[in-house]
Amino acid sequence: MTSITLPTLLKKVAMGEKWAMLTAYDAAFARLFDRAGIDMLLVGDSLGMVMQGYENTLPVTLEEVLYHTKCVARVVERAHVTADMPFMSYQASREQALLHAGRLIKEGKAQAVKMEGGSELAETVYAMVQAGIPVMGHIGLQPQQIHHLGGYKIQGKDLSDIEKLLSDAKILEEAGCFSIVLEGIMEETAKQITAALKIPTIGIASGPYCSGQVLVMHDLLGMHPDFRPHHAKIYIDLFKEVTKAIHEYMDDVKGGIQIENRRNTA
Repeated sequence: MTSITLPTLLKKVAMGEKWAMLTAYDAAFARLFDRAGIDMLLVGDSLGMVMQGYENTLPVTLEEVLYHTKCVARVVERAHVTADMPFMSYQASREQALLHAGRLIKEGKAQAVKMEGGSELAETVYAMVQAGIPVMGHIGLQPQQIHHLGGYKIQGKDLSDIEKLLSDAKILEEAGCFSIVLEGIMEETAKQITAALKIPTIGIASGPYCSGQVLVMHDLLGMHPDFRPHHAKIYIDLFKEVTKAIHEYMDDVKGGIQIENRRNTA
């Protein structure tokens, strides 16, 4: 099975093909998504919410992202793997950012890292790229800035916001980002940003005009019964299906029905 490299991904976009990206946090789902043919896997700091039960991504540590990245990269044979840099793993200094990104590449076996932020990250992005670390940018709704933003609010509504997003995107491109995630941005603004850049954009809750899309796997699979974001199409209600299977298992056990799959030895 041929591994999808960064040049391969960029060639896909140049030929008009859109990227399909999903989050993954463990070997079981990473293997499943990889064999299904997904282009990219993101070991997101969203693991804090969907795997650990936190209310936001802020408590996630570098060691935790590193652990989950190892789990994913260990079994993936084809998909491109990007690891999120969690809150305060890159903001304190460029040197800190380089060391932590290097661990995700060297120890975690990720092929790229993702950071949230705009022009303030330009020098850090440049230093990482010069060190051989591919960087994916992330602008718009930045979950690590949730306290500053005052909630999960759509970005790029007024002229000043649009100009700032466009400026940040262009600066990140110039600094060396190979792509930029556009999260929670008004559809027309995301379309404008995508058209202004030479590098691909990956949308989430930002409309259909980006170069690709990314979804949290739990949203796509309907794994959370009380949280169904409007931007995510539920392709299967896994919570409902798994609950049904568990009830059937419980009924079999309590009814004394054989539950093992026995080989036919006749």
